Amino acid sequence: MTSPVPISPITVALVDDYEVVLIGVAHMFDRYRDRVVVAEIDTNEPVDDVVDIALYDSFAQPESDHDEIGVLIANPRARRVVVYTWNFHPDLIDSARRQGAHGYLSKTLAARDLVAALEAVHAGEIVVSSPPRRARSAIGLDWPGRGEGLTDRESEILALITQGKSNAEVAVLTFLSPNTVKSYIRTTYRKIGVNSRTQAVLWGVEHGFTPDHHRIEHWRNGP
Repeated sequence: MTSPVPISPITVALVDDYEVVLIGVAHMFDRYRDRVVVAEIDTNEPVDDVVDIALYDSFAQPESDHDEIGVLIANPRARRVVVYTWNFHPDLIDSARRQGAHGYLSKTLAARDLVAALEAVHAGEIVVSSPPRRARSAIGLDWPGRGEGLTDRESEILALITQGKSNAEVAVLTFLSPNTVKSYIRTTYRKIGVNSRTQAVLWGVEHGFTPDHHRIEHWRNGP
């Protein structure tokens, strides 16, 4: 009787502009290392290892999502590309799918459901999460400003402001109304204790709201 062939875990590269965001995602997979292994974490660096899936986190970079997804799909080292986001505007989903993304997954997924979705993508399925009602992100995720009480959406908007975007540009990039953006900005200013845009930008720079530029290879027990 032959022994069963062991099933190797899926290898994943995590891609985003912000290390703190990706470290939070990597920690979500720690309990599932027999099924998913984080091969590398890339902040503004191309995928270097050959991986089964490049998981693209779209925190605070919606203006570059289209190009970044295209670059990942064109990279032969990434066998499949999955978008991981809380923004489910139909135009963004259609754009990702037209470019060839193999999945569009919600950040509200529990870790076990995220792992199962990645396994389905690896098996050849196209997986698109149901558009979530606005809710808390999955347990284990992290983002700049979380420790200061900012929600993921408030942090996303503050990151765009730190990058020099106007309210109108933030509204377009996040698919929110201008009034909704203003409301988020008011609550954000109150939480971080500032009264002006200049003060908010300075606070953002001091608290990790500018993109990182490096790679973390072989996360924990990675390949």
